[in-house]
Amino acid sequence: MQVRVHVTLKPGVLDPQGKAIEHALQALGFAGVGGVRQGKVIELTLDEDDPARARESVEAMCRQLLANTVIENYAIELDT
Repeated sequence: MQVRVHVTLKPGVLDPQGKAIEHALQALGFAGVGGVRQGKVIELTLDEDDPARARESVEAMCRQLLANTVIENYAIELDT
């Protein structure tokens, strides 16, 4: 099963990379761009056929390693 985990900073957490992207886009002439936030996507392949068990396993991976749950949110996307 293919899994994608989208990890983003929680609202209110300073995002210096997002701010740098915002400034670079404006410098390139892309007017009206604001509030840029950046994140990461982690792709996994699991030897699992049960979506509920796959989600449970990936939830544990996120809590233990893939996301810093103090400052980051994550969303799990399963391709069944």
